[in-house]
Amino acid sequence: MFNLGTQITHFAQSSMHYALQRGMPLYLSTKNTIVKNYDGYFKDTFQHVYESEFRERFEAANLFYEHRLIDDMVAYAIKSEGGYVWACKNYDGDVQSDSVAQGYGSLGLMTSVLIHPDGQIMEAEAAHGTVTRHYRAYQRGEVTSTNPIASIFAWTRGLAHRARLDDNQPLLAFTHALEATCVQSIEQGYMTKDLAICIHGDALLREHWLDTFAFIDHLSARLRTMLLSRKIVCEQ
Repeated sequence: MFNLGTQITHFAQSSMHYALQRGMPLYLSTKNTIVKNYDGYFKDTFQHVYESEFRERFEAANLFYEHRLIDDMVAYAIKSEGGYVWACKNYDGDVQSDSVAQGYGSLGLMTSVLIHPDGQIMEAEAAHGTVTRHYRAYQRGEVTSTNPIASIFAWTRGLAHRARLDDNQPLLAFTHALEATCVQSIEQGYMTKDLAICIHGDALLREHWLDTFAFIDHLSARLRTMLLSRKIVCEQ
């Protein structure tokens, strides 16, 4: 499998647009010391795109772009607290995204975003698969604890992109509030079973997690409070 030069250029442009959108520095990881020609082409293309199209915008936003060897980058990812965009070749991205997601919580917290090279078109979706097993359990009348966070964030990321294109600040504020609601709820111990297992392991008790509807109800109530406190909506 290989990529054409134009595809690598588009990959570089999409990565840099996304880094600017998220307000984070960008790293590219390759193994150009071993795969000198192919990986070296990725490294050279990213550097060229950065210098010719993005350096001024990155520096104006106090951001940077840097290339790192994949082994060095993996070690950095494990010890870091995040706060950067990591551009990977396809196989590296498939492996490392799942590793980071599971290592820091759950695949149920991971979203997937596709961005056009011009930065104007975006598709956002949950990175995990469907929840057929949970749905069948729900149909049988069983209690389920399905994590909706990735689906919520896929929706908010799409809305946020629309808000930026339209300069719709109230909509952008709503997406920030909803994402903050999700993060704060989990940090304060309100979570679904998949996340509670990561914390409690074999000592997991029923009191440690919320079922699907209880969790969504908690998010809804908390979001309304936050929207009111931030004056994004008014009490009626």
